[in-house]
Amino acid sequence: MAIAVAGAWVVRTQLVEPIYVASGSMDPTLAVGGHYLVNRLVYKFREPRRGEIISFTNPVDERTPNIKRVIAVGGDRVELRRKKVYLNGEPLEEPYTVHTRASEDLAGDNLGPLTVPAESYFVLGDNRDESFDSSVWKDPASGRPIYFVPLKNVKGRLILIP
Repeated sequence: MAIAVAGAWVVRTQLVEPIYVASGSMDPTLAVGGHYLVNRLVYKFREPRRGEIISFTNPVDERTPNIKRVIAVGGDRVELRRKKVYLNGEPLEEPYTVHTRASEDLAGDNLGPLTVPAESYFVLGDNRDESFDSSVWKDPASGRPIYFVPLKNVKGRLILIP
């Protein structure tokens, strides 16, 4: 019994972890109520890449797990203009993105340009108008923006299971 418990602990903390999607911030890519797996091993060998969906602890509230898409990595310049993402000066093609309130001017719709620090990531939800992400995070104590997820907060890469 002890070996089974130890084995399960190793698998969950080092290899794969189940995750539940509780909000619509990643619609339509990830359905609310969906269950997925997080590959916790992959980032022990390399850093996250643009376009990957990652699981991480929220930099605003480190008790809260999040799932978002990596838009920009260390050294990239990212800007949002009227809901459109520009990466290193070029418009980013994002066929997975939806805007449920496209006609509204929302916080985070215009931002930057910002340069992403080393070992940090700018992340956004695919359902941009309904996502609590890098475009709108603020430090609760100071009210200052928090734009980036540090590498130390990244838990792993989402495994999409068809």
